[in-house]
Amino acid sequence: MAKSGLLSSSLAKKYAMAATGLFLCLFLVGHLVGNLQLFISGEAGREAFNVYAHFMVSNPAVKLLSYLTYLSILFHAVDGFVLTKLNRKARPVSYAVEKPSENSSWMSRNMMVLGTIMLVFIVVHMQNFWWQMHFGAMPIQVVDGVELHDLYTVVYAFFNPAESMALLSLALYVAAMFAVGFHLWHGFSSSFQSLGLRHAKYTPIIRFFGRAFAVVVPGLFAAVVVYIYLIQA
Repeated sequence: MAKSGLLSSSLAKKYAMAATGLFLCLFLVGHLVGNLQLFISGEAGREAFNVYAHFMVSNPAVKLLSYLTYLSILFHAVDGFVLTKLNRKARPVSYAVEKPSENSSWMSRNMMVLGTIMLVFIVVHMQNFWWQMHFGAMPIQVVDGVELHDLYTVVYAFFNPAESMALLSLALYVAAMFAVGFHLWHGFSSSFQSLGLRHAKYTPIIRFFGRAFAVVVPGLFAAVVVYIYLIQA
């Protein structure tokens, strides 16, 4: 058994990798539900999104889930790095000799690269919005007598074509969503496999749902920011 990493065995690491990955898929769905409100333009959309953002940072249960999400992201990233190193040590023969394209998908061979891109994106994304929301100078919207941080205006301003970096930010965001999609394409169904949930009848359904999830969820995230950019062009 391997003794390095966060857990004592490679099997335990795979279980943890799968569990945190599936938990983060749930986080993506919840985050997407909130972001879809950015499709609503005008004051109605501004109020809806800002109320959602306020709820996410003020509700104790949601805040607890947020901390769990941060820990899951870090654990998933570190555990993935450790598993990649262990797999390479266990497979000393060069991939060039083994013809990897005939034995595995491009996504499965590059999960570490895709994961690194996603981790960098998460750090930058949190700096631009999460940090701004909690510690930056924020515009305010008053709803029913309650002062809310106007994150809606911040997001729209960030992807406003009038800003010099908006197009680059848009391109990088969309590129990151491609990385998320590729990561999910392999990672979603392989998580069930790692947990031992394999069945001749249900595995194809899980694989289909996972691939649909990998296309639809990142696609909608990207569509939101493209819409924000185009509506202000």
